[in-house]
Amino acid sequence: MSRLIPIIPGPTSLTMSESSIAYRNGPPLGDDGKPLPLDFTHHLSEVTKRRQTSQIKKYYRFFQIPGIKNLAGGLPNTKFFPFETLEAQTAKPERWQPTPNHPGTDKDKKDPVAEPAHITVPTVSGEANPMKKVDVATALQYGQANGYPPLLDWVRKFTRDHLHPDAPYSGGPDVILTCGSTDGFAKTLEMFVNPWIDGLNDPRERPGLLCETFVYGNILSQAEPKGVQVVPIKADENGMLATGEGGLEDVLANWDLSKGKRPHLMYTVTLGHNPTGFVIPVSRRKEIYAICSRYDVIIVEDEPYWYLQFPSATAANKAKAKASGIKASQPQQEGEIFKRTVSTGYPFLDSLTPSYISIDTDGRVIRLDTFSKTIAPGCRLGWITAQPELIDRFTRIAETSTQQPSGFVQSLVAELVMGPQPEAPSSSSSSSTTATASSSSSSSGWSFFRSSSSSQPQPAKQTPSGEGWQMTGWVRWLEGLRGMYERRMNRMCTILDSGSSLISSSTRLRATGYSAGTPGDWEVITTTPLYTYSWPEGGMFIWLRIHFDTHPLWQQPLFFPRNGEGEKTKVIDGPTMSLALMLFLTLKPHLVLVSPGSMFSATSQIREEIGWQYFRLCFAAVSEEDVDSGAQRFVDGVRAFWKITDARVIEQLVEQKTDTEEVVARVMGQEGVNNLGGWLGC
Repeated sequence: MSRLIPIIPGPTSLTMSESSIAYRNGPPLGDDGKPLPLDFTHHLSEVTKRRQTSQIKKYYRFFQIPGIKNLAGGLPNTKFFPFETLEAQTAKPERWQPTPNHPGTDKDKKDPVAEPAHITVPTVSGEANPMKKVDVATALQYGQANGYPPLLDWVRKFTRDHLHPDAPYSGGPDVILTCGSTDGFAKTLEMFVNPWIDGLNDPRERPGLLCETFVYGNILSQAEPKGVQVVPIKADENGMLATGEGGLEDVLANWDLSKGKRPHLMYTVTLGHNPTGFVIPVSRRKEIYAICSRYDVIIVEDEPYWYLQFPSATAANKAKAKASGIKASQPQQEGEIFKRTVSTGYPFLDSLTPSYISIDTDGRVIRLDTFSKTIAPGCRLGWITAQPELIDRFTRIAETSTQQPSGFVQSLVAELVMGPQPEAPSSSSSSSTTATASSSSSSSGWSFFRSSSSSQPQPAKQTPSGEGWQMTGWVRWLEGLRGMYERRMNRMCTILDSGSSLISSSTRLRATGYSAGTPGDWEVITTTPLYTYSWPEGGMFIWLRIHFDTHPLWQQPLFFPRNGEGEKTKVIDGPTMSLALMLFLTLKPHLVLVSPGSMFSATSQIREEIGWQYFRLCFAAVSEEDVDSGAQRFVDGVRAFWKITDARVIEQLVEQKTDTEEVVARVMGQEGVNNLGGWLGC
């Protein structure tokens, strides 16, 4: 059940499709005393409104009736599946050592020695409960579009009981499994966006998407082909601005309806933003949410890095601000960021800044989660969290597109996080042909498949080492991952801090008391800032602002050869300097690749005006040794670049450039290149 959106009373009223506030006696409540989530049918795309529940899927519930003879479903016979078991050598959850939830509470310890575990997905499980039953026979068969039942149930429990236990609307959120966050956002666009074509559709009907000034580029690649107008909102070190010039309130209140529909969809990464690394504090979230509620904006919260929040970075940024005499930003009361109305059940999860879902009284938040950063990107597995009515709409989309994610992946992940399956009872006709999954024949990796010559699916015996993480082990794994990435971040930032400026000294002549040319005793120390940044408080990236205006060749004339003759065409401006530095860093001896800020600029205007000022460094993907060496190469390369005083060097670097993709392809083919740009990833 959901509640309809009321009209704001008074002369400043917005239409029903634009507002979600103002009930005379408060919003209607559910049986649990919480407000019912709003009905957002008015925001659905025309195609989504027409989608009906799959007629075939309705029959699936009958398949579970004990003893029923199924002559209805077009299901292949499981005995013809060529896979008998799925097996893997996996890490134990204690493999990596966590870092403190709060700086100074304890000291880092050495990573424990954790032997690998072994998991097996059997041919047929002896588990009777379909919400706990994980086996090849069910995982590789057709199934429900919202996900493999045991994994779906586990994700739902984790999401509702531990990740968002304080969801404030009646009944709480539901989930649907996806093929990763990219798939989740594609389905979100499908649900809410009517495609718009320039020259064919009315400009006033063009849909819009609100986002930060800098945004993960794949989001633009998904939205723009549908004709979506990208509407950037200014941000500071605490994330998207709620108020002020260029802030969310300003953009929505002063929207020009002749340029398109006022945006009703907002994309944001709030917990370890890509590319900037900020974590939006609770107080800012409340401001943004209130504005979205007033203007009826759906919040799409993409959180692949939610568990990578770094308390040590917050402390380091405060220390840097104090050392430089700058007052540190205090967007909230000390400790507010950790305050929850309901405990997650785990101190680690309690210590993290919560999702928008924790304040989502309207049910307008759609959160995208993924296993890409917690297990592996190749899983192509994630989930969407939203109010049940919206999850039902997502399910209808999945029924006619992706269906559920890969059964291979879902069953292995389910076995990993849930635990071993009980043996199925062996029959006399099958006992002699039952395949035994022995640990001695397994190998490390995602899966190890076996074929069976048996005419019927056979139950596989559980290996002695079979074990799963359970919920506590899953949270412990996340703690360990945070610890590993936080240490990497600390090491890289420490090296970057040491080389952020050039310091030079010179002797100045005394003005009086000495004849001209006689040295005085004044030694002048000059500090030239090369780049500035904040330690990332979350995520996998460091966002640097490069101070190109301090370079000795800034705004100097630049010549490009034209028909064999030198022709003065331009000066060495920001975009030229940025490209030259990126290319310079890829040359020997530096051999380091970074991502230019232009890649993440929400619009071409942002790219031209400020995008060139920034570089993104990724401390996640490189090897353990390259964390330090890559950072040092970057520092040395930037310092060497600042010593270039001949404009012809800049000219030679940039004139050979064709496009960024070609440059990256060439650079990645070189031996010894240290990739800090996160290329080929996100």
